[in-house]
Amino acid sequence: MGVLFAMGAACFAVAAVPGVVTVVGSGPDAVVYFVGSVFFTTAAAIQWRLTEGRGALWWGSAIQFVGTILFNVNTFRAMQSGLDAHEYDRLVWTPDVLGCICFLVSGWIAFAAVRSARATPAEERQWRIAAVNLAGCVAFAVAAIGGYVVPRNGDTLSLAAANGFTCLGGLCFLVGAVLGLAADAAEQDAAAPADVVAER
Repeated sequence: MGVLFAMGAACFAVAAVPGVVTVVGSGPDAVVYFVGSVFFTTAAAIQWRLTEGRGALWWGSAIQFVGTILFNVNTFRAMQSGLDAHEYDRLVWTPDVLGCICFLVSGWIAFAAVRSARATPAEERQWRIAAVNLAGCVAFAVAAIGGYVVPRNGDTLSLAAANGFTCLGGLCFLVGAVLGLAADAAEQDAAAPADVVAER
């Protein structure tokens, strides 16, 4: 799950780097976004499946999963060429904004669930992961606002913000995924017998 989140985040971060689309072209760049969204959705589905009970974290995982599906829709439609401003805003931008709203809600739920419990190293790691992921959610939301296409002139509201904050959000999610993998490894070491840890 952590590896899938990391791969999805890396796809979004790389595809949004200024100049990449100029080098590879808009078609391949859009494909990288779509592939990244599929990684996100697969990881989110696994996370939702593994979340026990029907508490806040279960709902947060469910909302995140819905957000990733909206990103699937958004990035798939973004691969189409020839969309005018109205079509782009309706087919690409709208599911992007809705997906970002889902991410903001789920990110806040995860952060709120761990922000008051930081007594142990494991709880402190969970807080850091939730905080950096919430920062990624905020960055994606800012990018979505910047990506709005103004119908009267067909120009993006702020292409620099759209690309820059998408890249920043992808990097935040990548850091969160790596921290999650490190936390899992630390928990496994703590649970393993001392002789097994020593052999590693």
